Amino acid sequence: MATIHLVPGDITEQSADAIVNAANSSLLGGGGVDGAIHRKGGPEILAECRALRASRYGEGLPTGRAVATTAGRLPARWVIHTVGPVWSPAEDRSGQLASCYRESLRVARELGARTVAFPAISTGVYGWPVDDGARIALATVREETEGDDAFEEIRFVLFGPQAYDAFTAAL
Repeated sequence: MATIHLVPGDITEQSADAIVNAANSSLLGGGGVDGAIHRKGGPEILAECRALRASRYGEGLPTGRAVATTAGRLPARWVIHTVGPVWSPAEDRSGQLASCYRESLRVARELGARTVAFPAISTGVYGWPVDDGARIALATVREETEGDDAFEEIRFVLFGPQAYDAFTAAL
């Protein structure tokens, strides 16, 4: 099983085989983590995202799915883009959030990535309560990596003290 680390900071500064982007379905960049990754990673990421849209995801990447591109100028080999669900008090979308982590790990495994850095998917502008998001993220990653030696380290890079505290409590 991989070692899980919690790190406060900026995911775009993480040296890892793969970093995970909390992308929007267009794959063309946006705000938050998505915008920061596209800005710092450079035009190579956007070019590959455009190619993915043209070849397979013209309607956008579905929620809970994941795809990989180059990391451009980021200190990683790949960026794994996943679309998190928007939180809804009226509809249980926790399975979609768990799928983001599962699918990202599946793609990372296929790439041969040994170190993976995740943000707190959907807990920003998508409104997912951070305590619940932390619980789902950690439970899913533990379940997916238990008895699996594919990964050396899974790192959660948490922006702000609220996210860091929530993940610390859930860990």
